[in-house]
Amino acid sequence: MKRIVVLLFLTFSLHLFSQNEEKVLVLKDAETDLPVEDATVFVTKTKQTLLSNAEGTVSFIVSGISNIQVTHSSYVSVKLRSNTLKDKTNIIYLKSSITGLDEIIITKQHPQKILKSIVENSTKKLTVPARLKVYSREFFKLNGTNSYYNDGLINFQLVGNKKNFKTDILVEQNRSYGLAQEDFTPDVLGYNLNDIMENYYNFKYLDPVLEVKAKKEYDFLIKSYSKNEDYYLMTITPLDNTKQLKDDFTIIYDRKKKLIVEVSSLVSPTTIANTKDKTAVGSRNIYKSLFKTIYRLDGSNYYLVSSKEEIGFEQIGKKKKMDIEVRNYFVTTNFSTHNFTYNNSDVFKGKTLYNKTNSILTNYWDVSGLTATEEEEAIISSLEFRR
Repeated sequence: MKRIVVLLFLTFSLHLFSQNEEKVLVLKDAETDLPVEDATVFVTKTKQTLLSNAEGTVSFIVSGISNIQVTHSSYVSVKLRSNTLKDKTNIIYLKSSITGLDEIIITKQHPQKILKSIVENSTKKLTVPARLKVYSREFFKLNGTNSYYNDGLINFQLVGNKKNFKTDILVEQNRSYGLAQEDFTPDVLGYNLNDIMENYYNFKYLDPVLEVKAKKEYDFLIKSYSKNEDYYLMTITPLDNTKQLKDDFTIIYDRKKKLIVEVSSLVSPTTIANTKDKTAVGSRNIYKSLFKTIYRLDGSNYYLVSSKEEIGFEQIGKKKKMDIEVRNYFVTTNFSTHNFTYNNSDVFKGKTLYNKTNSILTNYWDVSGLTATEEEEAIISSLEFRR
């Protein structure tokens, strides 16, 4: 009898194991065959959200049969069934949704006023309270050499509203490799986790173009978005006579629902060239700066999907100059409106994952929602070896 029970148990275990399969999607442009970065992949059964990397790659574990949704602001959405993915690695071609040229939209209101109303509506519609499971990843380069890396799986419990926003943070797992110099200020190394969600959920990074004086400092333009007829594209560009370091902004928003879909910004080479270098000790001369956030509307739920930031600058020290580059990623892997339970002692009080003791329970980065590229894998491995 025991033998039969053991055999049944083994058969059942093998069945369960066979249902959990790793799948890899490689997303490519149907016309150019180039990889498609920053596409959102949603696995319906597990409610997992993933983001394609610079190689167009997404990897995940699927249990049983599930619908898979692939969306990108510049491509036609695709729906797949997991049982149609016969191989471990599957190439998916995305068709561009371009229907014509981007046409300038003439409005009675100034585009800045329109943007203010869109930001206000988007802030109001973002789902709070909510729980976000987020994968955070950071690369740090000093004087052209990769020297530090950290990542972590973090839970954010969001409560309150715009005027009284609160976030409790619980770090599930984390790791860091390499060494960073002690004289770096905390804001150089990693996101400030204490206020990051408030910034994203109040769109604070758009504050410079929402000020009254911004009308005289930026050129605002609204266009139809040829890549998706449901969206409008707003560009905000610093005027040529500016001598300050100002970003170019691009905002993609749902023109009917008045909700922000994507925000990206960068400091153009022209703006950098027109800015005078600083010489005071402790100052920074920025030579690269870009930022991008993506938001997702899923039924009645509207939430942050991802953010990406890159910055490169020369920091003026007392004895020498240092060239610093930081690359950050932030991906919401799971979203829920259900609160999780925890003790106050479990809440993470630090600003960043820098200097937090490694806590590795599983290979969480393999199911993080953001697959590392081959180049990134090589950097991580080299830093892990040198630790």
